[in-house]
Order: sequence, then structure tokens, then C-alpha cells
Amino acid sequence: MPKKEYSFELKSSLAELDQLCQNLETFGKKFGLSKKLIFEINLALDELFTNIISYGFNDGQEHIIKVTLTPQKDELCVCIEDDGTPFNPIDFDTPDVACSVEECKIGGLGIHIMKKLMDEVCYERCGDKNILNLKKKITSN
Repeated sequence: MPKKEYSFELKSSLAELDQLCQNLETFGKKFGLSKKLIFEINLALDELFTNIISYGFNDGQEHIIKVTLTPQKDELCVCIEDDGTPFNPIDFDTPDVACSVEECKIGGLGIHIMKKLMDEVCYERCGDKNILNLKKKITSN
């Protein structure tokens, strides 16, 4: 698999979710990735993007979220950068998924889904940017 970077930028609007999905599909076809892998990456990024839009900005301004996909030999590296409020999803407690629907607390499930779908999740705050690096093993199924 060629080592090529594929980057795109999205505006801080939930209307951009379709663009996110389209970019992932284009990337998946270009690099011959399985539909299952693209589905899992899309689900994780959809959850992250929604959280960034919903909770990351409180100034009413338009912001840009940059997504970079880098296929490597046996894994896909995904980097998401935003200039929102500092937030490290790694430190976020895993919700109690064993509770009944009535007992469950609202929130945190998207982060839980993202952590379960990805093989590695790393966060850093660099200047005024949240930088989240995700890795997903590429399998041949």
C-alpha cells in the first residue's frame, strides 16, 4: 500500500457529516480498504466530529477541523485537529454499558465507541490545538 497522506478540512457544522463520509469513502476506494474498515473509521470519526461540534466551541464562530488519513503497511493512522476547548477523550471515564436503558447516564457513549473501534488512541494539546491520533489495524477481510 503506498504511503500517501490524504487530508481534508471540515467546517464546524453538523451539516459537514456527509462530507466526512464522502471523503472516507473516496479514501477507502483509492487505497482498496475493506468496507468494514471504512465503516468502523466512519463511525468513530462521526462520533468524534459530532462531539467536537457539540462541545468544543463556545464562541459562535466558524472553525475548521482537519482530518488526515495516512495508510501505512498494516495500519491506518487518522489525525484529527481542532482549535476547540482542550479535551482529552482518553481521560474520559468509560460509561457503565451494563446498566439498563433507564439507569444509564447520558453522554460518553460516543467516546466509548471510538475507543472500542480503534486499536490505539493518543491525545496531545499543542498550542491552541487538540490533536487526536487514532490507529486502526488493516486486516485483509
